Amino acid sequence: RKLEHPVVDKNELVQKTKLAEQVERYDSMAACMKSVTEQGAELSNEEKNLLSVAYKNVVGMVISSIEQKTEDAEEKQQMAREYREKTEMELRDICNDVLSLLEKFLIPSASQAESKVFYLKMKGDYYHYLAEVATGDDKKGIVDQSQQAYQEAFEINEKEMQPTHPIRLGRILNSPDKACSLAKMAFDEAIAELDTLSEESYKDRDKAEAGEMGKLTSLQLLSASF
Repeated sequence: RKLEHPVVDKNELVQKTKLAEQVERYDSMAACMKSVTEQGAELSNEEKNLLSVAYKNVVGMVISSIEQKTEDAEEKQQMAREYREKTEMELRDICNDVLSLLEKFLIPSASQAESKVFYLKMKGDYYHYLAEVATGDDKKGIVDQSQQAYQEAFEINEKEMQPTHPIRLGRILNSPDKACSLAKMAFDEAIAELDTLSEESYKDRDKAEAGEMGKLTSLQLLSASF
């Protein structure tokens, strides 16, 4: 008789995720949030941010490892090359894992514009990471997929979200090539809506750079766009 593995309680997994974060066990954190995601329910804002933080740190450590070994390549070329190839494969596996979660569970279950933008931006980010270790035609295709995800996120962002929302502010802050034109457009709209800005807009931990700067950021970027 085939043994069935019991489904771990979602709340228990979230608590384990938080404990793993406290001790910087990001692999364990990512594994717990993967299990939460695979249960199929839409993630709360807290769960969404835990997932993002977990995988961002896992990928960050792998990328740092690749860069470090590249610096040492002249001294031990063959060993460094083999290590780099192994680490790049690890990066691909992590990115494909995240992209699979996004396609199968997260994007289809997203009912709010904020969640859709969050996940589509995340999709663009992980295709971007993949592009860093891709070559030739593969790289071009991956870059195209990254840009497509960002564009889709941007369109939802513009159509369905307040101009003062942290995600919108964050996208402008992180897009230097479009910053001037987007800043002027977004903050012209934002001036009219600052008074309606909800307190929740200042509490998004994964977009802290925008939330922390708040209204002051709006005025600074508005001035900088001219």
